[in-house]
Parts: sequence; structure tokens; C-alpha cells
Amino acid sequence: RVLFRSTGYSGSINKDFTEKGVIYMKEITVAVIGSGSTYCPELVDGFIKAQSSLKLKKISFMDIDERKRTIVGNLCLRMLKKAGIECETLLTDNLDEALQGADFVVTQIRVGMLHARYLDETIPLKYDLIGQETTGIGGFFKALRTIPVMQHICDRIEAVCPNAWLINFTNPSGIITEFVLNHTNVKCMGLCNVPINMIDDTKEAMGDDCDITYVGLNHLSWITSVKKDGKELIDDMLAQGFSTKVMANIKDDGFSLDCLNAVRGIPSSYLQYYYCRDAKLKHQKEDEKCRARVCMEIEEELLEMYSDETLVTKPALLDQRGGHKYSLAAVSLIDSIANDKRDVQIVNIKNNGTVDFMDDDDVLEIAAVIGKDGAEPVAIDKVDNRHIIGLMRVVKAYEKYTVEAATTGSEAAAINALLVHPLVGDWEKAHKCFEEMKWAHKAYLPEFFPNDVVIKCRSEERRVG
Repeated sequence: RVLFRSTGYSGSINKDFTEKGVIYMKEITVAVIGSGSTYCPELVDGFIKAQSSLKLKKISFMDIDERKRTIVGNLCLRMLKKAGIECETLLTDNLDEALQGADFVVTQIRVGMLHARYLDETIPLKYDLIGQETTGIGGFFKALRTIPVMQHICDRIEAVCPNAWLINFTNPSGIITEFVLNHTNVKCMGLCNVPINMIDDTKEAMGDDCDITYVGLNHLSWITSVKKDGKELIDDMLAQGFSTKVMANIKDDGFSLDCLNAVRGIPSSYLQYYYCRDAKLKHQKEDEKCRARVCMEIEEELLEMYSDETLVTKPALLDQRGGHKYSLAAVSLIDSIANDKRDVQIVNIKNNGTVDFMDDDDVLEIAAVIGKDGAEPVAIDKVDNRHIIGLMRVVKAYEKYTVEAATTGSEAAAINALLVHPLVGDWEKAHKCFEEMKWAHKAYLPEFFPNDVVIKCRSEERRVG
């Protein structure tokens, strides 16, 4: 187990980049794919805060949506200028152009955009199923839409910048990283802002010198141990009902004391969908607006603000999107790889024997030492929590089926994925909802509709019936 140090920016420079009192910052070229995301200023803000250890040689902002690429990109350029960062910049809709010379590729794409998310959240409700963008049948269809596009992006990375690191923020991050690491030759780590928030919340409550054990899959994770001076604190924390702050995009139903004590771990926010599923379904059916609608409104408000040429910093409204500390997680990871910092961060990587109850090629969300050669998983004390073991195995089986379905168009794999998933499970509901959602998302499911005409469109394949 490893003591989690602060992931804030230390301002220190790797000794390999100093000589005769002159500081030579590590220069990097970054390509941001999906730069029209209103989260993008958050990422740029992270690079601005990391100026003392990272120097941007070039940053490319790539998106197929011209309006968003232009509005968001121009704000990012103003932010860089305001911060005094002089680097080459590029706004483009051409993937290969963006990838030229890249050391790091950050993916934050949303295939089908927020309208597709709206369908993911609302269609399942007809069948008494939770509609959510990263888990259950909604997250399943997001993965089906995204994997073919990620395959194209990875093909181009292999051709244009084969030595680049892919830092994947695209959701569902664990499944997408599972695909990339097991089906392409791209160097990749998956990332999420949930772990860094959970760790920071725990340290805020118990002290910076806590020894924390974190284990799970993306959006299915727990803190299983909190020690201080060798003393285990988690039993008392659970008895007092301690849980980390709920992400801004999740309605908080809380975890009951009995639930926490039965589980024997501090769960991530997303486990409310598993432990409070009836309450979540009730909220979704009663809410005047689904989360996708709320995000559409926030996005338009943000784009209007971003269009103001006097705006040179990220607005506070951005924090309402649920991406809190996204930039800290992303830039800290890039900094550690670029400068071989050998610090500990939580990433989505292959298990490789870290826990004995999962396969070596299973992508887990675990702590790792990060350096120039990638991630080395930190050893975890033997996990003897049968609840966590069972749920991780079941959801990993779902993820494997999902990748198979997305890459082959196998409806058998798709249905098996849904029957295995704890938030679906029922044959009648799964079959009927799958059929409706498959046709609703037809334009983005090439493997399921192989006889349609394919139109190549730079960074992705669009289809017409």
C-alpha cells in the first residue's frame, strides 16, 4: 500500500531538466480530441497552473463541430495568452493534422453529442430501467457508439504519432480503456475525476498523512482501508456514516449506515445507482428534466459566456457539469509521465496480477506509480471482501461483453452484457429496450448495421440508412 501524496502542482522540476542553474522545462505537444467540449477550458486551466514543470510547445484543438470548436477554442487561446504561455496552437476538424507530432493525445469525445445522451437517459425509463450515461443500458449504448470512433482515432495515432500517450477521459472511461488496451497497440491510460475527489475528501477529513487503499473499476470503486500511524480507521468511519462528496451530476440519496457496514468499504458516488436503484429510478421518472436536458442548458449558457471576447478565465458555472478536478487529474498524469515523477496516481490500467481475483488483462481503476514508461500498479493487500470481489467480477464480465458487441455487432454479446449487468438483468426489459435504443442510435452503430452506406468524415464514420 502506498501513502497518497498531494496531487497538487508542486512547482518542482525533474533534475534531468536543470543545468548550471538554468531551468529547462519539459516541452510537450498535446492534441485534444473533442475540444469543443465545454470542459476544455478546465484542461487548459490545468496546463496554465502547471507552467512550472510543463512547457506547451504546441496544443491542437480538434473537433468536428465547427461552432463549438471555434467558441471553446478561442476562449482557450485567450486563456493561454492571458497566462503568458507562448506556444503553437491549432484549431482544426482534421484528426491527422491535430495528431502531428503529438506526445500526448487527450480524448474527451461524445459520439452523438448530448442528444444521444438524452435518448440514453429517457428511453430506458419506458421499461422501468435506470437511464444513465455511464452505467446500465444507457452507458452500454454510449460505449457501443464510442468504441468504433475510438478505433478510428487509435488507428490514426498508430499511423501518425505511434509513440504518443493516449489519456482517455471519454466515458464510459473504464470500458473504452478496456477496448484500447486489449484491442489496439496504443499506449493508453484511462482517467476519471472520481478517484481524486474521493482521495482528497478522505484526506480532508482524516489528515493528509492517511494511508488509503482504493480498488475497483471505473464508476464501481471503493476505499477499503484508511490507516494512520498504522492504525485502521475505516471501521470507525463507516460506523459514523462517512462517505465522500457526491459528484455534481448525481442526485444524492446517501448511503445508509447499515449499507456501509454491510459493504465494508467507502463507495464511490456511482454506487448509489446500485445500492439505491429504486430511488434513482423514481427520481428519473419524476424529475421535470433529465440530466441531459440540464446539461444542454448549462452548455448553451457556457457557450454564450465563452463567446464574450473579454472572458479570459474559466467561469464558475463550469463546476456544475460534474467535472470537478478533471484538469488536476489530467495534467498531473501528463506531468508525471513527461517528467518521470514516479508519484502515485489512480488510473485505469491492466490488472497484471495486482489483485488475484481478476484476470491479468482486466482493466481496473487502481493506484500506480507513474513515470516515463507508464504505470506500475501498486501492490494491494489481499482483498477478502466477497461483496466487492463479486460485484467487480460481474461488472467486468458485462464490460467484456460490451467490447465484444461493439467490435463485432454480436447481438448475443449485447444481450448477454445486459443480462449480466446488475441494473438490467431482466430478459423482457433488456430485449425490448435494446431493440428500441439500437434503432434510435442506428447512425452511430456501424457493426450492427453493416449494410448501410458509410460516409467518411475526417475523425469519425457517419452512417446513413
